[in-house]
Amino acid sequence: MDNKPYILVVEDDKHIRNFIIAALSAQGYKCIETDNGIEAIALSLSHNPDLIILDLGLPDIDGIEVIAKIREWSKTPIIIVSARENERQKVEALDKGADDYLTKPFGIGELLARIRVALRHFFINETQDKSMDTFKVKKLCIDFIKRQVIINDEKIHLTPIEYKIMELLCKYSGKVLTHNFIINEIWGSAIGNETQSLRVFMAGLRRKIEKDPAQPEYIYTEVGVGYKLVDE
Repeated sequence: MDNKPYILVVEDDKHIRNFIIAALSAQGYKCIETDNGIEAIALSLSHNPDLIILDLGLPDIDGIEVIAKIREWSKTPIIIVSARENERQKVEALDKGADDYLTKPFGIGELLARIRVALRHFFINETQDKSMDTFKVKKLCIDFIKRQVIINDEKIHLTPIEYKIMELLCKYSGKVLTHNFIINEIWGSAIGNETQSLRVFMAGLRRKIEKDPAQPEYIYTEVGVGYKLVDE
């Protein structure tokens, strides 16, 4: 039985599309392709791919609309590959449901690495219960049953808000979470789009778990977009 992941490549530049498909095929991935958004939505429905690589600047409809439509029925990982560098557009794509964002030009090695991470998370979430008993990465361990955070074998005291942020980051480890997403998940809509409180709590969290908060090894900042907890 052939269990190779199935990837939909949505890119209107034929040369870039062929380049991506050649690289994916060399790694054993199976590919389907299209150069427009309407067909991408149809292929997502009919073929149910394991992952979608999506350009935002499509000739018929914007890639943001494609994300929103696919997210109405599918949790398939979506990696954006786009020339758009504007932070607002990155945030919008991630808030609409994209799992990752690569800016053109990009290295094929980085794209392949991000594909592996996205597929790993998706298959794990599909085959096991969403609730975790523990989360471990490097020297950081979170015990969700005891609500304990341990770093270098030492228990770390977190405030209730810091713990909720840590728990959320663990749930989506390896994925960039936008400021708005974290704020809505932790505080709800009452706090609106205010990010200053989040920055304060994140700074406190980093002081407790990072050896050098200025050079973090666990919680990374995507400037102007959000935060990501490493997963390996």
